[in-house]
Amino acid sequence: MAKVKKAYFCRECGFEAPKWLGKCPSCGAWGSFTEEVIARDSGSVPAAVAGASLPATRPQRVTEIKDNVTRRIDTGNSEVNRVLGGGIVPGSLILIGGEPGIGKSTLSLQLALSDNGLRTLYVSGEESAEQIKLRASRIGIVNEECMIYNETLLENIVAQMDELHPDVVVIDSIQTMYTDLIDSSAGSVSQIRECSATLLKYAKGSGTPVFIIGHITKEGAIAGPKILEHIVDVVLQFEGDTNNSYRILRGIKNRFGATFEIGVFEMTGEGLRVVENPSEILLSHYGEPLSGMAVGAAVDGIRPYLIEVQSLVGGATYGTPQRNTTGYDMKRLNMLLAILEKRVGLKMFQKDVFLNFAGGFKVTDTGMDLAITASVMSSYFDRPIDQSICFAGEVGLSGEVRPAPRTEQRISEAARLGFKSIIVSGYSGKPYRKHPGISVIRINNVAELARRIFTHKDSDTEEDNQ
Repeated sequence: MAKVKKAYFCRECGFEAPKWLGKCPSCGAWGSFTEEVIARDSGSVPAAVAGASLPATRPQRVTEIKDNVTRRIDTGNSEVNRVLGGGIVPGSLILIGGEPGIGKSTLSLQLALSDNGLRTLYVSGEESAEQIKLRASRIGIVNEECMIYNETLLENIVAQMDELHPDVVVIDSIQTMYTDLIDSSAGSVSQIRECSATLLKYAKGSGTPVFIIGHITKEGAIAGPKILEHIVDVVLQFEGDTNNSYRILRGIKNRFGATFEIGVFEMTGEGLRVVENPSEILLSHYGEPLSGMAVGAAVDGIRPYLIEVQSLVGGATYGTPQRNTTGYDMKRLNMLLAILEKRVGLKMFQKDVFLNFAGGFKVTDTGMDLAITASVMSSYFDRPIDQSICFAGEVGLSGEVRPAPRTEQRISEAARLGFKSIIVSGYSGKPYRKHPGISVIRINNVAELARRIFTHKDSDTEEDNQ
């Protein structure tokens, strides 16, 4: 009879310990250990490993390794193809994470139902076949090559994959799957780790790409051990506000392409609609200029887009000023306010500051510093900024304006959308390519910003008229 072995696993990193610990020695998390039961023979070796002989290999020079140009598989969705770097790489394991109700299952079902000529196996452990058919009918896409399979036991799923030989497999979700090799419940650290490793082995051995849907914790991280993100080849984060219709698919990890590439979708009654030009939905059009609003040229991955930032600066009623942001890092906002107080002389210690980005988007690009600074100054003086001006630049602690990454692409996007001027850093020595209808204004520090945005002159000698 197999001897029952108990172990404690850290929910954050998957560290295994023979007894309960208050603090994880691997990741430092407190109170993260949970007890799990593992049934194994003492000192036994799995039969699959005991009789196997590993293939003989030898080290190779890097020049001797043959180049293998992998043909990517079209998903039938242009935004997903963009985030993946041009399509699905055969044999890859892709993890999609996001909050409940954000649209992970809808996106996965649309990929499975897309008319791309692929035979897809959609494995669901959360919904019945009737529920999935209702969602497919609502989406309005019918693909006879898509097969729905309701199962949570991993051994049965692998058996069906070996029998059907699908082109793509979707697992919804990894937290509901379990294997008989481990006695712990589904969703535990050991189950997630074992199921993911088995799916990875299948994907690499058969060349079949596998999509895995994963839940997230209340802190926003993907549920399960961190080793889950290390096992997979690609990690896609589905972001957005459930009260807003727009969603962002962001590539956090990608072994086959650029990271932090984004795809933009709009949630409609018929499913997720691709937004090919996100700049148009992130810019508002008003009859008259309003104070506290500025347009910044941002870049995620290699994709430039223009987004509107809104600021509200008012007197601190209760003595201690409030700082509140939506879609932006609070610490970076406090740094920019301190720069305005030190280098420009604005009394920000007496003001409440509220910051918001249009569309509920989350922006981490440091090239938006100049737009945020201009927006705060506009609200502080209650003077609107010309709607034909946009901004692209990073602000340093000394008040200097540094060049933003991919400034050339930001200028091109601003010119395409009809902006007449863009304010950038003056420390970039190289000239930018000329774009008709837009002038590039260079400044060196934030002290020059107020003069530029409130007394804008197209004939200034420091401009690059293009």
